[in-house]
Amino acid sequence: MSRIAHATASALLTRVRNEPTDVVVQRLVGFTDAHGLETVAELWSHSPATSLPGTLWRLYLLQLMVREDAATAALLYERGRVVLQSVDDVVAGAPTPAGPEELMTLVDEILRGVFTGDFAVALERAASFCRVESAGATDIADDYDDSEPERATAFTTRALRLDTYAGDLTACARLWRRDALM
Repeated sequence: MSRIAHATASALLTRVRNEPTDVVVQRLVGFTDAHGLETVAELWSHSPATSLPGTLWRLYLLQLMVREDAATAALLYERGRVVLQSVDDVVAGAPTPAGPEELMTLVDEILRGVFTGDFAVALERAASFCRVESAGATDIADDYDDSEPERATAFTTRALRLDTYAGDLTACARLWRRDALM
C-alpha cells in the first residue's frame, strides 16, 4: 500500500508539473469535489507526514476543512492574523480581511501552486496558513474555556492539528528543496 501511495503521488505530481494544462490542474484542484476525499484517503492517508503522499494528503485535508466550513475558517484566520502578529498571513497570501470566499480561493490557489508553481513555496504558504488558523483556533478556545469547555477543547484540538500540519508542511518544503521528499 505504501509503494502504491508513493508511486501514485509521484506520478501525479510529475505528470502535471511536466505538462501543466489549465484543464488538468483545475481537475486536480477540484478532485475531491468530484471524487470525494475517500478516494485520496485510500491512497495517501496512512503515509508518513514528511512524504510526498502524506504532504498531498494534508493539502487536500486543508482544502476540505476550508470548503466544508469557510465561515469558521475565515473567523479563525482573522483572529489568528491579529493575535499571531507575524509574517505568516502575508506568506499565506490571503487578503485583509479574508472572508469565506477569499479563503476558499486561497486554498485552491495554494493547491494549484503545488502543480504549477514552486512546490516548496506552495508548501510554505500552506504552512503559514495553518499557523494563522491555529493561532485563531487557540484564541477562540480561550474565549470558551469557562463557558463551554467542550467547545474550547474542540478548538484546541483543531489548533494542535493545524500546528502539526504547519510543522509537517514546513519540513516537507525543506525536503523538497534538497530533492529528498519521497
